[in-house]
Amino acid sequence: MNTNDPQKDDTSKFPDPVYKETVLKPLFDGAKTHFVDGFRAIDRAHLVMLAETGILTGEQAGKIAEALAAIDREVDPAALEYTGEVEDFFFLIEKELKARLGPDLGGRLHTARSRNDIDHTLFKFNLRRYIDAAAGEALRFLAALIETAEREKTTLIVAYTHGQPAQPTTFGHYLSAAIEMLIRDIERLYAARKIVDLSPMGAAAITTSGFPIDRARMAELLGFAAPLQNSYSCIAGVDYITATYSALELMFLHLGRLIQDFQFWTSFEVGQLYVPNALVQISSIMPQKRNPVPVEHMRHLASQTVGRAQTVLTVMHNTPFTDMNDSEGETQVMGYQAFDSGMRVLELMTSLIGQVRINGKRVAANLDRSCITITELADSLVRREALSFRQAHEIAADVARAVVAADGALGTDGFAPFKKAFADHAGRETTLDEEAFREIVSPEYFVAVRKRYGGPAAEPLDAAIAGYRENLDAFQKQADDLAARMDAAASERGQCFDRLRGKA
Repeated sequence: MNTNDPQKDDTSKFPDPVYKETVLKPLFDGAKTHFVDGFRAIDRAHLVMLAETGILTGEQAGKIAEALAAIDREVDPAALEYTGEVEDFFFLIEKELKARLGPDLGGRLHTARSRNDIDHTLFKFNLRRYIDAAAGEALRFLAALIETAEREKTTLIVAYTHGQPAQPTTFGHYLSAAIEMLIRDIERLYAARKIVDLSPMGAAAITTSGFPIDRARMAELLGFAAPLQNSYSCIAGVDYITATYSALELMFLHLGRLIQDFQFWTSFEVGQLYVPNALVQISSIMPQKRNPVPVEHMRHLASQTVGRAQTVLTVMHNTPFTDMNDSEGETQVMGYQAFDSGMRVLELMTSLIGQVRINGKRVAANLDRSCITITELADSLVRREALSFRQAHEIAADVARAVVAADGALGTDGFAPFKKAFADHAGRETTLDEEAFREIVSPEYFVAVRKRYGGPAAEPLDAAIAGYRENLDAFQKQADDLAARMDAAASERGQCFDRLRGKA
């Protein structure tokens, strides 16, 4: 007889087979692949803290420690298949503890904690490694950029605006712009790292616990800088995710612009950048083609990284300000793919930037054809001939038009048009002779007189590069300090755990 009570009629058991296959199994597989070390660290640190605060007796903690060590020896997570007997990896460990210690003692490790604070601590524990690895690759790329900028600080190139030749500068000056952008991107990554570096452990479900837990000690044992203060924020404020993937997205969006320039510069028509044979593939049917395909791979991998990071941010969009699955296991694992592709880009760019060279002959030819030193002619007329800039600009424009119309070069073919244009506009003869004119319109002179702060001349560029080395050293110290703190925490965690077992 139908009782009209759905609960009385419901004889099904958890988990539903479809839910098991579509949700629980993928989560379990993700946990055993990515989070085992984090689970182990959190369990051990929590056990040490429970013993140190007297929440567990030394005897209780020692037995639990010995059981955890046995589980580590005897259970190979990689070999596990999800059966549905337990909900997730966390409950698998608890099941193993209860099997070894009984339900009372085996269940005491979970005192004063929840899957909520465990999960976000676990995710932060793992995310630190990815951030630190990406930062390490970014620092290696930064070092390579600085070395190349130093080596190429006097190497002339054509600088483009709107896809057209604009002014001469040096490769070192161009790379310095990329260096400064990368420095800002690394700063953003480390700013995100600072947010990740706050421990949620002790928040429990939402509001902490009535047990006398020591949240600061937990943070210390896990290598975090400190506990995240507000317990609600620990489980709801997933800005550690959005901060991280925003920083990652921006880094590779910016690097993609640099890569796009390299692609343009290696084109046959421009030919400004030479990629060595080790990084060139030859067409399978057209033997004359030198295809710098690593540049293409960097471009699409950078775009993949931007897209993957953006996907994580999109998942966070319009989620409630509370504990929710959107920010958890599968989203975390999806985000790791952004780091994986991003680090491939950084490795490849580091290798490429140390090997490429500027094709000086092509640069010289493009400089001659494009009249891009003409701006300095106008500037020099203001300084040397006491003309207004607008009058000087009109003279320079007439010269450029005449040289281009004759398919000539400014240095060798520009003096005669210059004398005429000067007389037409100024109403007198110029005081400049041909030798002075050629010096003024040379790319070397163009660069040398731009001595202002941030310019391409030797003095400001040398000062800039020295500053970049200081930035690199500061970043490296920060990375070393973070690694040392995490190593020290792992060592102390292990020693304290072994003392509980009577092994120290």
